[in-house]
Amino acid sequence: MKKKTIVWALAAALLLPSTAGVAAEEARTIEDESIYDVLVDRYFNKQIQNDYDVDATDPGAFSGGDFSGMESEIAHVRDMGFTVLSMGPVFQTASYDGREVLDYGQLERHFGTVEEFQSLIDEVHESDMKAIVDLPTQEVSAEHIWAQENPDWFIENGDQTLSLDTGNEEVQQALIQMFVDFRDTYGIDGVRLQDSEELDPAFIENFSAAMKRQEGFYVLADAEMESRPGFDAVVQEGVEQTLRDSYRNFDQSLADIPELMQQTEGKLIRVDSLDGSRFTSDIVESRGYPPTRWRMLFAQLLTMPGIPVVQYGSETAMNGEALPESHQILDMAVEKELIDYITNLNSLRNSSEALRMGELEMLHEEEGWMVYKRSNEEEAWIIAINNSSGTKSHSLSPDIIGEGMELRGLFESDIVRPDEDGQYRLTLDRELVETYHITEKRGLNTAYIVTLGLMYLVFMGFLWVVWKKGKQRKADEAAKKNK
Repeated sequence: MKKKTIVWALAAALLLPSTAGVAAEEARTIEDESIYDVLVDRYFNKQIQNDYDVDATDPGAFSGGDFSGMESEIAHVRDMGFTVLSMGPVFQTASYDGREVLDYGQLERHFGTVEEFQSLIDEVHESDMKAIVDLPTQEVSAEHIWAQENPDWFIENGDQTLSLDTGNEEVQQALIQMFVDFRDTYGIDGVRLQDSEELDPAFIENFSAAMKRQEGFYVLADAEMESRPGFDAVVQEGVEQTLRDSYRNFDQSLADIPELMQQTEGKLIRVDSLDGSRFTSDIVESRGYPPTRWRMLFAQLLTMPGIPVVQYGSETAMNGEALPESHQILDMAVEKELIDYITNLNSLRNSSEALRMGELEMLHEEEGWMVYKRSNEEEAWIIAINNSSGTKSHSLSPDIIGEGMELRGLFESDIVRPDEDGQYRLTLDRELVETYHITEKRGLNTAYIVTLGLMYLVFMGFLWVVWKKGKQRKADEAAKKNK
């Protein structure tokens, strides 16, 4: 797979000379981003000094992950091509997932020190990524420091946790002031409001207005909901269930995806969330093969309109039917094939504005065989997804592709040229995805042929030198024996 990744990268570099690095060179917007979503406690444990009452064998306990561990392994996220690290809640908490906040004014001691958190943020920025954290307000601990001072700010949930009344103006001001100070202290780039559908609309708008005094700061929702003033992006309604149902096994219908894709522009799209089961559990239940299913799902997620949010462990096909089982410790010592596939897809998406924000045109959908086009004025792509148990074909007219053009596939190395009727016929084996770049038809690549010829001559010369030295060595050894 490593060899294939290198070949693919070279192909992408040749195909995308005009768009490479666009997102890095220009100021990014939320639609340019791809988000890697993680919990600090479940990523990587580096510092043993903060392992207070840690029990990695208990799924509901702190397992030891910390800021220093996240910083030391940040390359795992960066190299896959993600542009935003979403690290969950980081405040002092009674629970490993950070939801049961005790004090917004303190960092969780299991996660590390102020200096270690700042070092992590700096390393994220050095890696040309953005850092966002979650702000929990609706399931905080009954021992929260504010509850002791202002009990009227809270509503009891019935499960021994409390909800802050975000309709209360005093609560709004306290939360806004707290997070403005937090933002300014550490230089983070965004916040995701947990349980966002339960928050007071006025609070969301006021909070967002205060946060956005910092240019480029993101305020995101964590729930599937309709767009609301104050949020840069919300999670597209129905996205998780639609994608799960469509890709849990082959020969599943993709009929609901075209309508979904018409709605996802500017929305957060995901297939797992940190609140429930893993997609792998759906695959196992349907007796599918996780690596193949995940490959197809990632191809869909990273080429359709919207802002992809990928939960940690998806790159390793992490399993789990419910919390806390679905919050396993990330295992980085796994087969890299799926990780390489995500890297290739993200590299393509980061290099192509058309794939991030271009127009969508659905060209074909029938019996698990879907073909669509992403394009802008500079470039165009055809994405073909065969989610069936047999080989599929579909012909595209020159009205869609253009005259004198060809389709160059980046993953299966397929080249499609017009047939005698001028049609571009796509053929794809079962359970495969191909991403075709529409480009001008090329003749013989003279430079490439010359380079291959030179390499052949050099290689033959090397063999001749080896043969010559071997012959001389044998002659020398024979002469020694005859003395």
